[in-house]
Amino acid sequence: MEFTEMLTRPSIPARLEELRRRAKEGRDPSAADETLQLLLTVARLCRPKRILEIGTAEGLTSVALLCECGQARLTTVELDEERYRRALENFAAFGVTERVHAILGDGGDVLSSLEEKFDLIFLDGPKVQYIKYLPDCKRLLNAGGVLFADDVLLYGWVTGKVPVPPKRRMLAEHIREYLKAVCEDPDFITSVLEIGEGVALSVKK
Repeated sequence: MEFTEMLTRPSIPARLEELRRRAKEGRDPSAADETLQLLLTVARLCRPKRILEIGTAEGLTSVALLCECGQARLTTVELDEERYRRALENFAAFGVTERVHAILGDGGDVLSSLEEKFDLIFLDGPKVQYIKYLPDCKRLLNAGGVLFADDVLLYGWVTGKVPVPPKRRMLAEHIREYLKAVCEDPDFITSVLEIGEGVALSVKK
């Protein structure tokens, strides 16, 4: 049995499933099904009161998290204004606007300005910036909290299973730097899983 088959299927509203299906057909694909499944399982286990998401896109993962964590509040950051506007519409459509602090801006600038602590951080912004975001993610994460970084293996490029296209070598190298840093950080317990395009789960001690 595959690991992902062992996880309890999250309860996702049918409307949200349809929006996710449409997003996957467009230029802004939502998180892979198995990645979202794991993310919601982690959320179910750690029961976060405050969630931080870097990379809102259309807000579909945000909505899924808020549906799973009925008492949680979520701060989410998106640089692209069109995506940000669509996310606001989705938050309103699913009735979660009051529980969301949506920020339009650059992740690096926003993270450095935040002070509140979070129990779960979903890192899904520009992959090349993961290593830059790590110090602030660590600072903002409560002890016992989870840093969930998506797309850390990228088609096998990062592990070397698949040759890296010349134009993507710098991207793959930056992700390797992130993985090395978070795996060697004594304040984290980290596991890298081959789910979706790779997930790094880091629990802060």
